Amino acid sequence: MAILKLEDGTIYTDLLSIGKELAPLNIKLDYWVIESNQELHQKLAQASLDDREKEQVLQSLDKYFEQLKQTAGYQERDLIVLHPGIPNLDEMLKKFDSIHIHADDEVRYIIEGEGIFGFVRPDGSQVELTVQPQEYINVPAGCEHWFYLTPTRRIKAVRYFIGKEGWVPEYTGTQKVKEQKAKVKA
Repeated sequence: MAILKLEDGTIYTDLLSIGKELAPLNIKLDYWVIESNQELHQKLAQASLDDREKEQVLQSLDKYFEQLKQTAGYQERDLIVLHPGIPNLDEMLKKFDSIHIHADDEVRYIIEGEGIFGFVRPDGSQVELTVQPQEYINVPAGCEHWFYLTPTRRIKAVRYFIGKEGWVPEYTGTQKVKEQKAKVKA
């Protein structure tokens, strides 16, 4: 279940309310069921997957990829698997923890674990959305956002691309509200 936290501490957990709050950003959030497939669920329970296992997981979820190819022109997909045992995990995640945009949409389907997307809304306020298994999110091109893992530090997510070159982060220089407050206190 997605969890949206506003700057004032208000929390929303139902997709309808979250959708209303994120509507000015044109963010799409949906719930996509992972079918009861014992082999798939065994792979999702593993901390890491080799390339062959990743491809098997992707193929078992390709009905969603086929839909995106037909409706939105997506051409590629991959599976990112992050967990505490990955060397240099913190360094890898740093590039997404600063506020940035992309030239293309950032599209993820969370299939295990969880992560947090933060967003800068048109009025300058900031919100954070925790995305969890079976949740699909589409962050439109040009939307100021950041991403980090929850304390579990685990996520398996299918990423969908029109082209990977449009997914490179472009940093905006906008600071997160919590960083601004920390500087004022210092």
